[in-house]
Amino acid sequence: MNSPKTCVVIEDDADIRDLIALILTDAGFEVHACETGHDGVVEAERLNPDLITLDVGLPDMDGREAARLIAAVSQAPILMITAFAELDDELHAIASGATAYLIKPFRPRQLREIALQLSPQHTASSTVQPNPCSQS
Repeated sequence: MNSPKTCVVIEDDADIRDLIALILTDAGFEVHACETGHDGVVEAERLNPDLITLDVGLPDMDGREAARLIAAVSQAPILMITAFAELDDELHAIASGATAYLIKPFRPRQLREIALQLSPQHTASSTVQPNPCSQS
């Protein structure tokens, strides 16, 4: 049996974080969800994930700064998922290390398709459950 791909989801809004985790878990990823940039950077280095999703508006740091820190410790593609919809926002995200950019609100199918494109060797597994990176 192939092991699932690993994804770190970095999103401060619990509802959106849970939605992203649900969609990616359904797509076969083992999801580790974090609510701060710091926790996300730590998990990216610790887990060596296959994919990272990252919000721009985090409580402890700008997502673009988090992307730069993540890129220094991980080769994983970074999918920015954010409400910032201007072309300059997307260009700054890509310049910071993001591989792709998805604007909120997004359709679940969009997220799934982009995640699978960024992780093409992915094999689906429906038995994987989300794992929070920090205990509250």
